[in-house]
Amino acid sequence: MKNIQVKWLYLFVLSLIWGSSFILIKKSLLGLTPYQLGALRTIITAVFLFVVGFKSIKKIEKSQWKWIALSGFLGSFFPAFLFAVAETEIDSAVASILNSLVPLNTILLGFAVFKITSTKRQVLGVAIGFIGTTILILKGAELNPEQNYLFAGYVILSTIMYAFNVNIIKSHLQFVKPLGIATGNYVMIVIPAIIVLVFSNFFSAQTFENPNFKMSLVYVTILSFFGTALAKVFFNKLIHMSTPVFASSVTYLMPIVALTWGYLDGESFTLLQGFATIIILLGVYLSHKRKQ
Repeated sequence: MKNIQVKWLYLFVLSLIWGSSFILIKKSLLGLTPYQLGALRTIITAVFLFVVGFKSIKKIEKSQWKWIALSGFLGSFFPAFLFAVAETEIDSAVASILNSLVPLNTILLGFAVFKITSTKRQVLGVAIGFIGTTILILKGAELNPEQNYLFAGYVILSTIMYAFNVNIIKSHLQFVKPLGIATGNYVMIVIPAIIVLVFSNFFSAQTFENPNFKMSLVYVTILSFFGTALAKVFFNKLIHMSTPVFASSVTYLMPIVALTWGYLDGESFTLLQGFATIIILLGVYLSHKRKQ
């Protein structure tokens, strides 16, 4: 009973943290390019994790490092850049709703790659989820003709990577401590992030003279500590104590938080988009609802 209560607590806290991440990305982009943001987010997160978790990587076996590396690139490195690029064109609230496809993709990949069987209800949920996604993207493109909604594809690609990561952790890293996984991830991806930062024109007068530069650094630091470092440890812990689909269902609550932030920041949102959101969440619900 206690374990059930704890996993729901983790789910709720993660939804608040990650639901706020989308607006923090949006604000960080006021003074940084997407590549600078993605690189800084990775580097700052690595510093936080190395301080508290460097000793934990000593317990990772040599045979597990390939999965740690793959988990790091798919679950952290590439999505950090993809979400930043996406939010240069689409609203933060829309990005959060599209992120709700993670549980659906977790089921699809679990079946296709990890040989985890799916029920008819789950297949129906996946179909409904993609219908909702299509409506959301098409309506968003109509509502905001100045925005390029093809950039929504970057978010969808990220959800596929997240789904791979969830299944990798559950299948191959079940006995590695959550802090060890998170720290090991960033051991593998921090050097590539530094290389990207160097080549992103970050160390230039143009970057430092941007009037929004200092506040962007504040936003990306908050994003890195809460939205990445702390959340990664919490999420890995949640996967260990529950199932991949339950852990990925944190995306149920994230859009509520993100939509609230988006509304407060002046983002537009129509009733049809709200209907599309409900369709997506219905698909997510059906896709992991157990038979009684």
